[in-house]
Amino acid sequence: MTPSAHTPGMAYREPEGAAQLRRFTDTGTEASLQRLEQLAHVMDTLFVLPGINRRVGLDAVIGLVPVLGDIAGMAIASYIVYEAKRLGAPRWLVWRMMANVALDGAVGSVPLAGDLLDAAFKANRRNVRLLRRHLERKGSLRPSEIEGTAVRLD
Repeated sequence: MTPSAHTPGMAYREPEGAAQLRRFTDTGTEASLQRLEQLAHVMDTLFVLPGINRRVGLDAVIGLVPVLGDIAGMAIASYIVYEAKRLGAPRWLVWRMMANVALDGAVGSVPLAGDLLDAAFKANRRNVRLLRRHLERKGSLRPSEIEGTAVRLD
């Protein structure tokens, strides 16, 4: 017999996979930023190119498809800007993030040379870093780095 919420005296047991689903549907600031950081990692730094030891992501790979790849990459990058607006980013920051996406799309649309520059620019990581810095300064997010000087006590 599986315990349920209606059985008196027995604790409710959460269905399998509910914790993972809750992680994806959580709209809190920290959870949203973590999802955006994971998306930026997948899009910009997922793979290491052997030989040159350079990290690239799916954005560089799908950007090799002439027109559709660049449109798809810009659409995914625009989602990060949308989430930043939803999290309360100021207008100037949203415009700066949109400029990064536009520059990434414009440079990426140039055949081959644009794809190489697109792999180096990493607009998604740049935009998530800008958003994290803003949220930390605003106080809606715990700092990821401790500011100050370390002193050794002997």
